[in-house]
Amino acid sequence: MTASIETRTFHDQPALVLRTPGGAQAVVSLLGAQVLSWTPAGGSEWLYLSPQARHDGSTPIRGGIPVCFPQFAALGRLPKHGLVRTRRWTVGEQRSGDDFALVTLTTSEDDASYAAWPQRFSAEITVIIEGERLGVELEVGNTGHAPFAFTAALHTYLRVGEVENARLEGLHGHEYRDAADNDRIKRDSGDALVVEAETDRVYHDVQRPLLLRDGGRSLGINVEGFPDVVVWNPWEQRCAQMPDLPANGFRHMLCVEAAAARHRIELDAGEQWYGRQTLIAL
Repeated sequence: MTASIETRTFHDQPALVLRTPGGAQAVVSLLGAQVLSWTPAGGSEWLYLSPQARHDGSTPIRGGIPVCFPQFAALGRLPKHGLVRTRRWTVGEQRSGDDFALVTLTTSEDDASYAAWPQRFSAEITVIIEGERLGVELEVGNTGHAPFAFTAALHTYLRVGEVENARLEGLHGHEYRDAADNDRIKRDSGDALVVEAETDRVYHDVQRPLLLRDGGRSLGINVEGFPDVVVWNPWEQRCAQMPDLPANGFRHMLCVEAAAARHRIELDAGEQWYGRQTLIAL
């Protein structure tokens, strides 16, 4: 028995369902090339998908792993988090073996994106599941004739039992920009990050793995290529202002995002860049 990849409808949108014989499963929507669900072998769901998320393309899907490109947040003149979250991506490669399943989705500039950001580009998302591991890789290519610069992120919504009881380890000593406190630059001094209020931090130059402890389970978070880590939770007041999040949604999610946010990535014509986030259920 080998792993499988099935095309099906998920919330009225085409999606790919990846399964391994060991019981791992992921759902990847073609809308936004967004991973919406991931259950590792022998484990439980690790991604938060809002029950009030909209899947009709009118707004980005709230939850899972949105792809932010070519702009992260409002750090520029483009719409918040860029131009690719509400577009239909094209299925490229599909591969599966005895213990893994892999899919690649691609997109490139169109008339609408070129009007907002006049650059020729290719973007590719590769998703692989294998046992207790989920890997998501973003590759960006400059297909034009002049350099361009961008910011980007894999805006990962992790599901937790109660966010106040979750502990994120590995950020001790790192400098961060605190967007919830007037963008002040601070340094993390705790053994673990515990969310007890609105949290919106961009940690700089994070090179070591992180560990999220959620009750009786733990998740290892490894990043390559992305120099920053964003930790976000809207907390009660901000959550209440979001029509696609339930009132208690903030309690069951914690965004730990692989990002290139502090400095723009410069890409010459013909060059490629990639960044990867790997989640490992422990």
